[in-house]
Amino acid sequence: MGSDVDVLIVGAGPTGLVLGLWLTHLGVKARIIDKAAQPGETSRALAVHARTLEFYDQIGIAQEVGAHGRKFEAVRLWVRGRQRARVVFGDMGVGLSPFPYSLIFPQEEHERLLNQHLEAAGLTVERPVELTGFEQSDGGVVARLTHGDGREERVRAAFLAGCDGAHSIVRDAFSGGFPGGTYSRVFYVADVEAGGPVMNGELNLALDEGDFLAVFPLKGSNRVRLVGDVERPGDDQLTFVDVGHKVIERLGVQIKAVNWFSAYRVHHRVAGAWRSGSAFLLGDAAHIHSPVGGQGMNTGIGDAINLAWKLASVIKGRANAALLDTYQRERMAFARRLVDTTDRAFKLISRDDGASRFVRLNLVPAILPIAFSFAAARRLLFRTISQISVAYRDQGLAAGAAGRVHGGDRLPWVKEAANFEPLRELAWHAQAHGEPEAGIEEACASAGLPFKRFAWSEDAGRAGIRRGAFYLVRPDGYVALAADRDAAGALSAFQARFDLTF
Repeated sequence: MGSDVDVLIVGAGPTGLVLGLWLTHLGVKARIIDKAAQPGETSRALAVHARTLEFYDQIGIAQEVGAHGRKFEAVRLWVRGRQRARVVFGDMGVGLSPFPYSLIFPQEEHERLLNQHLEAAGLTVERPVELTGFEQSDGGVVARLTHGDGREERVRAAFLAGCDGAHSIVRDAFSGGFPGGTYSRVFYVADVEAGGPVMNGELNLALDEGDFLAVFPLKGSNRVRLVGDVERPGDDQLTFVDVGHKVIERLGVQIKAVNWFSAYRVHHRVAGAWRSGSAFLLGDAAHIHSPVGGQGMNTGIGDAINLAWKLASVIKGRANAALLDTYQRERMAFARRLVDTTDRAFKLISRDDGASRFVRLNLVPAILPIAFSFAAARRLLFRTISQISVAYRDQGLAAGAAGRVHGGDRLPWVKEAANFEPLRELAWHAQAHGEPEAGIEEACASAGLPFKRFAWSEDAGRAGIRRGAFYLVRPDGYVALAADRDAAGALSAFQARFDLTF
């Protein structure tokens, strides 16, 4: 089927915006629509983790995001209004990533920055434009759009990307549903101007008998983001008056102004299918979970990057359509693990039984500072929260192992070699640290695959890389193939599986 556009992106939150940015950088013709007349001015998402910054570095915006955000330095734990512990994180991922920290960067500001770069790349979000339905035909989709002035339009697209949130209209056309559940407690988020002891530039987490409050520092001397629970969740129209003020008062938070306020329930769901023919689900349309660890927005951005280069490869005829099947296998497996993990953590934080209260109010403040005084514990936390440990082993687009690095793992960062620099090409390439196996450089040249040869270093060994081994690296920075012998044969076999052209 002929198409008006290669990819129609529905939804202009961070997931849709990043998908649009990567597709544009990859030379793919896209359109991005959103039914809202204006970008959102309120949000819950705050954290930008290291893996997201690594992806942003590939398209040249990581430093700008870092300049707008605020480093997550430490957390202070308060129990019944008294500070019980302070855990310093700082640059806890030193040696693991070029971005060894997490940032606090509110979603509404994040979206504005992404929009600016998207427009600079020649793609503007069309608002208000709503997807009212679509049909699949001849290997593509025909989408029905309604513009704000009532005008209707039919658009032919090779692919449709549903980035349209938890109430996705794209997902409505998929089989498999959206299984999961909703927690009974109601939470709120508020952007406030305030004073008091929590205005210390760090995350303050208050644990009380029945109340919970997190205070996130924002740019500016007197502005913070509050996240807590609502005292009267049965009310239809909740306001800041309804929130748990007891814990706010115990912390000595002096509210001077409430810039905005929103109440919400927390869900835990993963769609049963993420692909239906030429249509895909990403971000909150595919998975929603508790805010523990600030994983939601970062996970949606990871979805976008995983799918973007695969769509570009198929659209440009550099891979067969089977490559697109790996999107669901890779990202759904991770989402299910994430939902399960955050669900357990959220229940510990929010459950109000005696055992949970004892753990929350006594054990956590006592054990956490001791545990994270050890570098190994801080590095483990960084690997988990930052998403640099997300791997796609045994998910269809991964083969082999060399050293501690398996096909499907994120490429380890070796600072001394600057081995992340080739990722800025958004293309396949191969790496070897030390003298490579004879014939592999010629095999790569014959296949049209760029080969990057780095001097062997102790940093590479510590990162798990085997001296002289061959690593085939995907456009998104994951190792597709690792081999320490007969690398040329392994490369040829891998290339044939998806009819890859480098």
